[in-house]
Amino acid sequence: HSAEDRKPGWWDSCIGPGKPIDTDKFFVVSLNNLGGCNGSTGPSSLNPETGRPFGADFPVLTVEDWVHSQARLADRLGVDQWAAIVGGSLGGMQALQWTITYPERVRHCLAIASAPKLSAQNIAFNEVARQAILTDPEFHGGSFQEHGVIPKRGLMLARMVGHITYLSDDSMGEKFGRGLKNENLNYDFHSVEFQVESYLRYQGEEFSGRFDANTYLLMTKALDYFDPAANFNDNLAATFANASARFCVMSFTTDWRFSPARSRELVDALMAAKKDVCYLEIDAPQGHDAFLIPIPRYLQAFSSYMNRIAL
Repeated sequence: HSAEDRKPGWWDSCIGPGKPIDTDKFFVVSLNNLGGCNGSTGPSSLNPETGRPFGADFPVLTVEDWVHSQARLADRLGVDQWAAIVGGSLGGMQALQWTITYPERVRHCLAIASAPKLSAQNIAFNEVARQAILTDPEFHGGSFQEHGVIPKRGLMLARMVGHITYLSDDSMGEKFGRGLKNENLNYDFHSVEFQVESYLRYQGEEFSGRFDANTYLLMTKALDYFDPAANFNDNLAATFANASARFCVMSFTTDWRFSPARSRELVDALMAAKKDVCYLEIDAPQGHDAFLIPIPRYLQAFSSYMNRIAL
């Protein structure tokens, strides 16, 4: 993203001059991960050995793999230690992994709307999304690019499922309720009648035109596999024993995908490991998407913490 781009950049409410991650105070690195479809090498990139897109041959990746690749980027940039590693949701998992894998290279870790591992329900949602893609006839075992098509229907369904989990029941009710797109019901199976149906179809349509299906599969699997405590006999406190960072954990009251209980679980483990940690649970009706929204109390707390780092 650059200032000349017409569309806002990722996390635009939080990154920029005068914002919590203040670009007047910090040198900010925000990257597209390996396996992505927005610049870094991923399934849609050409395999130099075959001259064809990697497709399904691209290796499955984990959060730890991403952190190792990010550390190599830091080496290339000459960054020995980060002032802070900040992330929301899956980004928060990467921030946490940094403090475990490279404890001496992180001064502050901010994990926002995140979790120490996915719940069974979260894994289930991801599996439904993957099956929507995998069973789309246009997926072609991941080689859809060679056939000149995309698994649009599968991507749309996957995104629609995802968006349901990003919003709270209250926010969906307030935003859409049972409002109709048009004045009357059609009493059929094909019309888009309710506003919430129109919203989900729009989000699915827009997403299917810009995101790679194989990347979506990779990202959901990386989420599912994230469980750093598994390497420490499921002892989450022991997982962070060597971490030297100070931690800031934030959650949102109506986030049912990465609930406050999961953040408190993380905070309890960090306290048991005798780490410096602060926790804020923000009252917000927007669900998981709240971490992307300019909620005044959230931005104030976020800015306050980051300003202390910049001193």
